Amino acid sequence: MAVGAAIGVSAGLGVVGFYKLIDGAYFVFAKWLGQRVEPLAHAVTLPLITTAGMLAAWALVRHTRTPEGQNVPDVQRAVAKQGGEIPSRPVVIRTIASALTLGSGASAGSEGPVAVLGAATGSAVGRLFELRARWVKILVGCGAAAGIAGAFNAPFAGAFFALEEVLGSFSVGAFSPVVVSSVVGAVTVRSFLGTHPAFAVPTFGETPAFAIVFLFPLLGVACGLVSALYVKAYFGALDIAKRIPGPPAIVPIIGGLITGAIVVASRGLLVGNGHLAIPPEVFGGTAWYLLIALALAKIVCTAVTLGFGGSGGVFTPTLFIGAALGGGIGSVMTSLFPGLPLHPQRWAMVGMAGLVAGAARAPLTAMFMVFELTDDYTIVPALMLVTVLSLYVSRRFVAYGLYDGWLERRGEHLAHGADRRLLERMRASDAMAHDAPTVDVTATLATIAATASRARHSAIPVLEEGRLAGLISYEDIRDALLHRGELASVLLAADLATPVDVVTPGDSLRVALSRMNARAVDAIPVVDSEQDRRYLGVLSRADLLAAYERELAHEI
Repeated sequence: MAVGAAIGVSAGLGVVGFYKLIDGAYFVFAKWLGQRVEPLAHAVTLPLITTAGMLAAWALVRHTRTPEGQNVPDVQRAVAKQGGEIPSRPVVIRTIASALTLGSGASAGSEGPVAVLGAATGSAVGRLFELRARWVKILVGCGAAAGIAGAFNAPFAGAFFALEEVLGSFSVGAFSPVVVSSVVGAVTVRSFLGTHPAFAVPTFGETPAFAIVFLFPLLGVACGLVSALYVKAYFGALDIAKRIPGPPAIVPIIGGLITGAIVVASRGLLVGNGHLAIPPEVFGGTAWYLLIALALAKIVCTAVTLGFGGSGGVFTPTLFIGAALGGGIGSVMTSLFPGLPLHPQRWAMVGMAGLVAGAARAPLTAMFMVFELTDDYTIVPALMLVTVLSLYVSRRFVAYGLYDGWLERRGEHLAHGADRRLLERMRASDAMAHDAPTVDVTATLATIAATASRARHSAIPVLEEGRLAGLISYEDIRDALLHRGELASVLLAADLATPVDVVTPGDSLRVALSRMNARAVDAIPVVDSEQDRRYLGVLSRADLLAAYERELAHEI
């Protein structure tokens, strides 16, 4: 946790430094160049300025031979397959390229670069102290959490982003240092940039139950559909860019001209100063059809910017799209039900969460981030409903989101911070322990305690004539010893055993891991079949990950 706090400070300073780079690029492109032309010529020069910024970012990446990636999916891959090792030089170059892209008025997010920069900081610290791969991965999560927390002034959301998206695990060992780093990162940025929230949105009273049950589900479905459109447009732009004939430099030039022209048509609403600011008009102060048009235009701008040579993240544009979509639908509902206090601004905030859940496949991060930004508990029921519906609808139309889709296109199949392909290939029999101590259903508490003292797993299997009767956890044993009083002397293993999920030797490690996660346990019994339940051994999370690491080493 102490190292996590230090990484939080470093990542927070990285956020501040990155924002200063954006300010510098914005000054050069938007102010120094933009103010030297007459207002009438601004519609012509703005696309050229955006083109110059995208071309500069593309040239920097190309001439330094920086490989593709250095984004959130790349960090996920490093955690799953490279022991958390993230080279620092490519990340720094990509961060500078992102500042050039954002400062020139192109459409991208600043959260991706700061999350990756923080993750690279955690990786560098872990390698400096020669820590084990498991701890390096956790420090990578610490850095990503601090970067997101500092960027959005939302430590809660930063922690859940790292746990849900980067590490793919909510284990106790990772939770504490990640939370500490997230808080410290947010506090560090606040000392430089102030304590104002990322989006200034007023709070309102209770949301009508009628709206939650009958109206907000429509927003959830809409968010899911638009999320699927966003994902397809993003990857479609990458494919189109590869098919453009001519010299490579023509791609960022075309992308800059298209993006700049759309920004001019929006009268500047699609781009601010490169930071997280979303214009107040997007939160419901504009006609509904214009807000829907802004959401669609932002999809095109972001897809073209990142697909045609620009650098940056996808998270912040996702928030913009969700806000515009939610604000537009909220305006329609307000006009249809004038007697209800619906407030388009509230719909815009809920729309943010819906788009993040559907496009990034991060429902927990989406809910906690919007709740933290609004500090409005009354919004939570609508948040939960919309995020779940959006995620479901999006999955019906596209198999992958923005992050896992990027990996899938490169032959990577990751889940829960691990290589899903390897987990599917390996069986429970490859990692199970056959010699784990067991007790009979008639065993006394003294026998159970003695057995637990020599066991290396967190639970003791209870058998009846060789068949599994249940598990006794260490917490159950401790509770019986401390709080059962006179009953402790008459307790048997059958009294303490609790039913548990099982796996068979032929089940994949992915199935075993999912069942452990569903029950929040660190060990699961292995039986010959789910009907007969004849006991064979125990598969622990530690043994599963050890077998995975061994197989991964051979794979690499």
